Amino acid sequence: MNHIALKMLMGDKGKYIGIVMGLTFASLIMTQQPAIFLGLMTRTFSFISDVGLPDIWVMDPKVQFVDDIKPMQDTELYRVRGISGVEWAMPMYKGLLKARLTDGTFQTCIVVGLDDATLIGGPPVMVKGNIEDLRRSDSIIVDIDGALDKLGKPSPTPGNKPIPLEIGDSLELNDHRAIVVGIAKVSRTFQAQPVIYTTYARAKNYAPRERKLLSFVLVKAKKGQDLSELTRRIKESTGLSAYTRSEFMDLTYQYFMKNTGIPINFGISVLLGFIVGAAIAGQTFYNFTLDNLRQFGVLKAMGTSNWVLLRMILLQAVLVGSIGYGMGVGLTALFGYSMRNTILAFRFPWQLLIFSGAGVSLICIFAALISIFKVIRLEPAIVFKG
Repeated sequence: MNHIALKMLMGDKGKYIGIVMGLTFASLIMTQQPAIFLGLMTRTFSFISDVGLPDIWVMDPKVQFVDDIKPMQDTELYRVRGISGVEWAMPMYKGLLKARLTDGTFQTCIVVGLDDATLIGGPPVMVKGNIEDLRRSDSIIVDIDGALDKLGKPSPTPGNKPIPLEIGDSLELNDHRAIVVGIAKVSRTFQAQPVIYTTYARAKNYAPRERKLLSFVLVKAKKGQDLSELTRRIKESTGLSAYTRSEFMDLTYQYFMKNTGIPINFGISVLLGFIVGAAIAGQTFYNFTLDNLRQFGVLKAMGTSNWVLLRMILLQAVLVGSIGYGMGVGLTALFGYSMRNTILAFRFPWQLLIFSGAGVSLICIFAALISIFKVIRLEPAIVFKG
């Protein structure tokens, strides 16, 4: 009977392809859009994930996410260092400054100032140069995406891509000379601005004159120290906010989830993909069943039970669902691979396979149910009608 079910399904190639294409479209939308959404939301805390050595981030209590900088006085650093359980605590400056390029144009950049002695909090991967070169006079390290595009030197031929920055090139930051001594690979940020690393003392010179310039205190806990206990101790002793690395990432993620329309926009796209896929697959599968009512009637007249007919319809639904799901996921993976070196945000964890698989399964169940009800109520006498 399974062979008969498959022959019936593939006998009408037009409807068979229509069902598969509808499920492929639904699977593609329900996998691709969440993958772009996750990639975009991951960028909101990518700066935190790139700084992997510290256990705890200390900041002003009013900070809501990683880019919501509320500067502190430098004396807060020494207060944190004096707390029991802290192995070391290092300063970090983070701010938006305008860089003046060689052609006179300005580009807003994320400037990160690292502790002068240890350079803790620096870029995760160096493409060219060494992070120790930041100790040279007027030195900076630029992320590779910014060096290739927004901070690149203008091409002599109009319309061509900018000439990438190289080691030895220079910029101006707040009327101060900055010489490129390295190119780093960092995760793209939500703001999509070039990232420039320098020392903490030099970053304070680059920044506009303010009484408070300390953005974060990066803390490493002593071996065996409970992090939740240490964060509580820091909060009570200093009045500042202290978060573990994962807590700070979650704080940033939750801020964008609650205060932006990103989840709603992507949720609508996924819902529309599900509805359209269900409508196309359900309607086409129902029409396929109507076209084969005589065949089902013959089987009933020959004594085939409703349970066997139900199994046949479910087999047909499982087959087209598996093919459509596989094609949709495959197209999503191909899309993500082709966009891997572009500015597009894309993240494809294995959990998305379960999510889209569950969505396609619901569509197949819906399509199978409307056909099953029609076949179960079918009278075998239909085969004798003209």
